[in-house]
Amino acid sequence: MNNFISKYIKKSGLRFMLLALPLGIAGAGSVASCSDWDDHYDGADSETSNISLWQQISSNPELSDFAEVLEQTKVFRQHKKSSMSYAEILNGGQSLTVMAPVNGTFNKDSLLALVQTANGDSAVEKNFVKNHLCRSPRSTGTDTLRMLNSKRVAMTDNDILGVSFKEKNIRCKNGVLHVMDKQIPYKYTVYEALNAIPQFTEAGNIIASYNEDVFDENASVSSGLVDGIPVYIDSVVYERNKIIEAVGLINSEDSTYYSIMPTNNGWKKAWDEAASHFKFPSSMEKGDSLQKYWATRSLLDDAFFSPSIQASMKDSVISQFYNKADPEYHVYYKPFESNGIFGAAKGMETCSNGFIYYYDEWPFTPEQTYFIKKEYEAEHHWNIISYNVCIYNAYSLNADSISKGGYLDIKPSKGTSNWKLTYKLSNTLSGKYDFNVIILPKTIEDPDGNMRPCKFKATINYLDAEGKEQKYNCGGKVFISDPEHVDTICVAKAFELPACNYNQNNSSVSITIECSISSKENRNYNREMFLDCIFLSPVRESNEE
Repeated sequence: MNNFISKYIKKSGLRFMLLALPLGIAGAGSVASCSDWDDHYDGADSETSNISLWQQISSNPELSDFAEVLEQTKVFRQHKKSSMSYAEILNGGQSLTVMAPVNGTFNKDSLLALVQTANGDSAVEKNFVKNHLCRSPRSTGTDTLRMLNSKRVAMTDNDILGVSFKEKNIRCKNGVLHVMDKQIPYKYTVYEALNAIPQFTEAGNIIASYNEDVFDENASVSSGLVDGIPVYIDSVVYERNKIIEAVGLINSEDSTYYSIMPTNNGWKKAWDEAASHFKFPSSMEKGDSLQKYWATRSLLDDAFFSPSIQASMKDSVISQFYNKADPEYHVYYKPFESNGIFGAAKGMETCSNGFIYYYDEWPFTPEQTYFIKKEYEAEHHWNIISYNVCIYNAYSLNADSISKGGYLDIKPSKGTSNWKLTYKLSNTLSGKYDFNVIILPKTIEDPDGNMRPCKFKATINYLDAEGKEQKYNCGGKVFISDPEHVDTICVAKAFELPACNYNQNNSSVSITIECSISSKENRNYNREMFLDCIFLSPVRESNEE
């Protein structure tokens, strides 16, 4: 097992491993004492024999390398290395099935070197030892085995995952031993594959950087306080990854995912572009961390597809981020056809919990996934930050030409006042947008009504790259609506927002609409406005005119 571990990463005082085979995740769920283990798993039927699994293995000269690894590999519980070895487990009362590889078919020296460290030992435990143990006695012919590391493998009368039996169905007093002609291959989860297969490690490393160990105070056993500080005789720690929790449980053996992933150069190119759209103000605390997190999420939100949430995978697939209220995004049709997201892939990797379809380049554009059109319905009056000398009312009206079936009626509070109203524009990214407002004609209320146009100015309020408040008066232009038709007016074309305000509660980006009619123009223009919608259309350098 050459190059079993390629590197260690230290993050916030915690150590994480990346393996050149699978990613080493500390073996939670193991036990600290033989009786604990036996109590948990005892009761499986086995044929009575005079010797234990360990005695059978240690007496077989062909299994001496395997026996040495078992003797030196310790059981882990809650990320803690216990004093108990797997040799002791196999010599106890626990009923197990052991698939023991013969000498010379795995790199014993590499494994023994790894068990000298806690992280290395946990990797050997999960990826090698537990990959050859099953929790209860199983004879050949069993359809599927669930190994101690939760991997499910197929078994026939002749082999396991293509590995042939040298001897089989050797009954021991605490289980069954099968002697294999080589080691059983370890099947990666999607998550492990992204960290283990060299062409995916750019993505895998950034996902793994969000691993953290979390102390569970409620599940831990306390022995009281010492100098006012709680002391625990049995602390429970579990591993979590907030990226994986958000995009899909790609590290779980009990889940299945179809994945889309670019190889390293494609990932880096796509991530750098995403990061350019998630630049928070430099004055914002932890802005760099937010940029990293949301740039990563912006790609991974469309990278994983769970079959359990699809109506028909042949017809279409929806990503984990799909929203019924916004159906034009995060849904992909005919995915297995030659131009579909799976069918057009360069290749595929099969994992223990799904598949990775890979490309040289990220197959989605930002406009398809995260740098999308932003719509703000005017009737959502709770987004109004401020208003001056006006009154407003939200109305519902179902018509094809009216966005989301509603609009805002804005009137001056005094007959000849030039009113002003400011809307919050949330979740904007750093980048260029066309800023548009939609104004409805008065005829939607009365076909014979006032046909005078509206006349107004617009100001975009935003933060610069350092976080300082700025204003853009839309070129000092005055805009006049079409009094007879629904009118979409672009008040600022390809205007660049230097800073992102994604997922922030503040009102750092807003637009002010101001009626601009002089007393001499009262007969020509109307101070009442039916505001339908404000929307921002993304503009990239590649699609600017």
